Amino acid sequence: MKKLGYIIQKEFKQIFRNKAMLPIIFVMPLIQLLILANAATFDVKNIKFGYIDNDRSSTSRALIEKFNASSYFNIVANYPAQKLAKESMQKGHVDVLLEIPIHFERDLQNQKYNSLGVTVNAIDGAAAGVENVYITQIIQSFNKKLKIDVTQASDHLQVQPFNITTIPSFWYNKTLNYKTFMVPGILVLLVTMITLFLSGMNIVREKEIGTLEQINVTPINKSQFIIGKLFPFWIIGLGLLTIGLLIAKLVFNVPMVGSLALMYFYTSIYILVVLGIGLFISNFTDTQQQAMFIAWFFMVIFILMSGLFTPIESMPKWAQYITEFNPIKYFVEVMRMVMLKGAGFNDILPQFLKTLAYATIMNTLAVYSYKKTN
Repeated sequence: MKKLGYIIQKEFKQIFRNKAMLPIIFVMPLIQLLILANAATFDVKNIKFGYIDNDRSSTSRALIEKFNASSYFNIVANYPAQKLAKESMQKGHVDVLLEIPIHFERDLQNQKYNSLGVTVNAIDGAAAGVENVYITQIIQSFNKKLKIDVTQASDHLQVQPFNITTIPSFWYNKTLNYKTFMVPGILVLLVTMITLFLSGMNIVREKEIGTLEQINVTPINKSQFIIGKLFPFWIIGLGLLTIGLLIAKLVFNVPMVGSLALMYFYTSIYILVVLGIGLFISNFTDTQQQAMFIAWFFMVIFILMSGLFTPIESMPKWAQYITEFNPIKYFVEVMRMVMLKGAGFNDILPQFLKTLAYATIMNTLAVYSYKKTN
C-alpha cells in the first residue's frame, strides 16, 4: 500500500505542477457549463415573419395582429406580391411567409371555411417543425375565437357557446425551462470529456518525456501503477461533478429532487468506464496529440448518439441499437432521472448494471493491453 500511496502522491503533484493541465481541469468546465447551458436551447424565437395580405379586410388584419402579438414572431415586412416575398426568403430576410387569399373574410362568412398559404424556410428541419407548431397554434386559436364571434353575432338570445378548456399539468419541469433539461446533460458531457482526455494523455505523456521506461524497471507491479495513475483522475471527476452541481443549483436553479449520494455512487462507477477507455487509448498511442484525436473521435460519436441533443427515439432502428453500447447515454438518463424525477436505485438499476459491465470490460481490456517490462 505504501508503494501505491507514493504513486498517487506523485501523480497529484505532477498534475498540479502542470500549468497547461490546471486550466483544463478547473477553468474549462466552468466556462463551458455557463456558456453551453445558455446557448444550447430548443426554443425558436425571433422568427422573421412576412405576409401577403390580398384581402385587406378586418379579419385578415386581426389574424396578422395575432402573429404580431406572439413573442415568437417578429413581423419584418408586408409584401405586395408573391414574387417579392419569395425573393426575400431566398435571401434569408424572412423565415415564414403567410399568404392571405383574396375574399378571405367573405368566404369565411358565407362558406364557413377558407385556406391560408404558409411557406416556411426548412433548411433547418428541426426549427421549421417548431415554427410550424407555433403557426398552427396561432391559427387554431384565431379560428376558435372567430367561431365564437360568429355564433354570438347570429344568435339573438346571445347564448354563450360551450367551450372546453384544457388545463395542462407539466411534471418534472413546471416552467418548461430548457436549462432544466439541458444542464444535467451538459454536466455529464464535461465530466466525461475532462476525465477521458486527461487519462488518455497521462500515460502517453510519460512515454514522451521518457519516464515510463524508468517506472517500468522499478519493483512496482502493473496493478499498482495503473491504480496510482488513474485514481487522481477519478477524484478529479467527482470534484468536477461537485462543481457542476453547485453551478446548476446556484446559477441555473436546476431542481435536485433525488439523492445526491445516488448520483455520486453512479458517477463513481461511470468514471471507471471513462478511465478505462482513456487508458486503453493511451496504450496504443505514442503522443498526446494522437491520444487527443482518438479520444475526440469517440467522444463526438458518443455525444451525438447519447440523446443529449436529439431524442434517441427519433433515430433509425440501427442507430438505436448502437446507442446500447454508449456509456454517455446511460449517464445522461440517470442524471436526468435522479435530479429531475427523484428516481431511486431500483429505477436506475438497468443503467447501473450496464455501466458496471462496461466498466469491467473496458478496464480489463485496458489492463491486459498495458505492457510493463521489468
